[in-house]
Amino acid sequence: QPVAAGSGIPEIKCYLNGVKVPGVVRLRTVVCKAMGVLFSVAGGLFVGKEGPMIHSGAVVGAGLPQFQSISLRKIQFNFPYFRSDRDKRDFVSAGAAAGVAAAFGAPIGGTLFSLEEGSSFWNQGLTWKVLFCSMAATFTLNFFRSGIQFGSWGSFQLPGLLNFGEFKCSESDKKCHLWTAVDLGFFILMGIVGGLLGAMFNCLNKRLAKYRMRNVHPKPKLVRVLESLLVSLTTTVVVFVASMVLGECRQISSTSHSGNDTLSLQGMSEDVNSSIKTFFCPNETYNDMATLFFNPQESAILQLFHQDGTFSPVTLSLFFLLYFLLSCWTYGISVPSGLFVPSLLCGAAFGRLVANLLKSYIGLDHIYSGTFALIGAAAFLGGVVRMTISLTVILIESTNEITYGLPIMITLMVAKWTGDFFNKGIYDIHVNLRGVPLLEWETEVEMDKLRASDIMEPNLTYVYPHTRIQSLVSILRTTVHHAFPVVTENRGNEREFMKGNQLISNNIKFKKSSILTRAGEQRKRSQSMKSYPSSELRNMCDEHIATEEPPEKEDLLQQMLERRYTPYPNLYPDQSPSEEWTMEERFRPLTFHGLILRSQLVTLLVRGVCYSESQSSASQPRLSHAEMSEDYPRYPDIHDLDLTLLNPRMIVDVTPYMNPSPFAVSPNTHVSQVFNLFRTMGLRHLPVVNAVGEIVGIITRHNLTHEFLQARLRQHYQTI
Repeated sequence: QPVAAGSGIPEIKCYLNGVKVPGVVRLRTVVCKAMGVLFSVAGGLFVGKEGPMIHSGAVVGAGLPQFQSISLRKIQFNFPYFRSDRDKRDFVSAGAAAGVAAAFGAPIGGTLFSLEEGSSFWNQGLTWKVLFCSMAATFTLNFFRSGIQFGSWGSFQLPGLLNFGEFKCSESDKKCHLWTAVDLGFFILMGIVGGLLGAMFNCLNKRLAKYRMRNVHPKPKLVRVLESLLVSLTTTVVVFVASMVLGECRQISSTSHSGNDTLSLQGMSEDVNSSIKTFFCPNETYNDMATLFFNPQESAILQLFHQDGTFSPVTLSLFFLLYFLLSCWTYGISVPSGLFVPSLLCGAAFGRLVANLLKSYIGLDHIYSGTFALIGAAAFLGGVVRMTISLTVILIESTNEITYGLPIMITLMVAKWTGDFFNKGIYDIHVNLRGVPLLEWETEVEMDKLRASDIMEPNLTYVYPHTRIQSLVSILRTTVHHAFPVVTENRGNEREFMKGNQLISNNIKFKKSSILTRAGEQRKRSQSMKSYPSSELRNMCDEHIATEEPPEKEDLLQQMLERRYTPYPNLYPDQSPSEEWTMEERFRPLTFHGLILRSQLVTLLVRGVCYSESQSSASQPRLSHAEMSEDYPRYPDIHDLDLTLLNPRMIVDVTPYMNPSPFAVSPNTHVSQVFNLFRTMGLRHLPVVNAVGEIVGIITRHNLTHEFLQARLRQHYQTI
């Protein structure tokens, strides 16, 4: 399951943005993800498990409400609820938030992560549902971890998989403060450096990803396995050699014990002290490099946050450099791998290095090394992923220290601004490399020089209200469009056409019956007024009708429909376009009536919903909504259907199943308005309809991507 590789956050981001990545929420994906991340983390690769947990939570959210799986076809439940893309997307949002909440013990941070990084379509009702889901995930994990680790079921002592512990100065050190106003200046500088380092990390990883796409992915799958083995081998060799050759044997100071005794969380002091590695060092000493390399990443982070025993600046610098390069190389290989914890550990080493330099060379004895390690972790992670609000809340909830809110927020904002000056966040880079048409939050101001007519696709593939089966099958098999406009043609000699062909007659009758006119609406209301008991109303209505000369119905409609176009050739709806047509014939006026989805057309064909030319369209069988959505979410493919039993000359009336009132825009609408409507309403198609109800083009997600808009803007400037 190749889609299970990586962190999964770019794929989930695409899914919540409205793009269906194949296989991203399959049961096979979550099984491969869970098993793969278990072994990749346990095997010592520089990867985290937080990203895969977010992906796994999203898959659970997508699959559980459906009560069915394509991998377990025999397990079927007749559960008719939540059978739409919007419901599924909401559950995926909740699942992703639950993954963050379980990973960091941060339910509010998980909710904000789903809002900031994932979901394109959000509503007020979804907020508390996602928060409740995140809270349930946090306390479920807390219940089982506390019971398994401490044997005290129901004590709730371990909120998340990654816990930073409690930041607290030693009682013996009266000068120590967690942070002061003076430190904010250093935090801002650390944010700038973190943004630069994050931009460098993203740039290197982007080049590696492009190299893999060109030279590794096209080759047999064994090459990907060999690449993963090479990374694993290199990581192991570097860890051993660096610890043996570059590590320093440092004395275990008594201050480390007194400092650790102040940690109130049960087991925290034991974790920090027990994770010290001697690694070929004499008694009463420890190897500082091995202590960072030969511990789980969470324990190494706790060492940098809470260990008073110093790490030498040389060790921290070498550790940061090696970890930076190896984690950059590792992220992108074909194993499930997260990026949060490696980035936090890398940044914590950077922050601890800054604290050591400030203490040793500038003489700032009041600073607390753990605070600088935390700020360094935030700066580097913010420079890589470019998140602000959710990452701030996640770090605050992980540290249980609200006083860190301001410095973390300032650092993350500075890191994001610095990194954005050079490139995008790591997840956006991987989304772009995949070629996914992701929509940003808003368009640039200069895009308002464009109108809907500048970006729409005028070459339409459409169907008629009454269309032959052979035409529908031909359209479905020769295109990949998800929906088709339902239209009728504007002709100058419609009466002659109505006499000649039953199919065209049905289409013209439908057009006339669906057009609302002021005269027709007034006539309808006048008829309803006759039924009132009031004689005054009835008399007024009779007088009104008596004074009005009743015109012939068809003449009135003909006048309403009369256009200043020349008559078009006799085109039957089941005929293919001719190469000899002029541009006017090829792009003739089409009255827009609605949108019909590909899945709906396939369902109508599979169930044989049609009528013969000798019959009335009323004889066509009717399908209920439950029957139309029975195959959701995987409708049959038109290429796999056996349609030999259907008569190709039979006619399908699509009008009962189309959407007669989709969102539509005028050709003169500003692009920013088009973009906001498309994104906030979660649309996939946006018809462009002119002032007289004729469809002149259609806008899809592709027409609103940044690259497409930039290209059209350049064309616009050239024409000026």
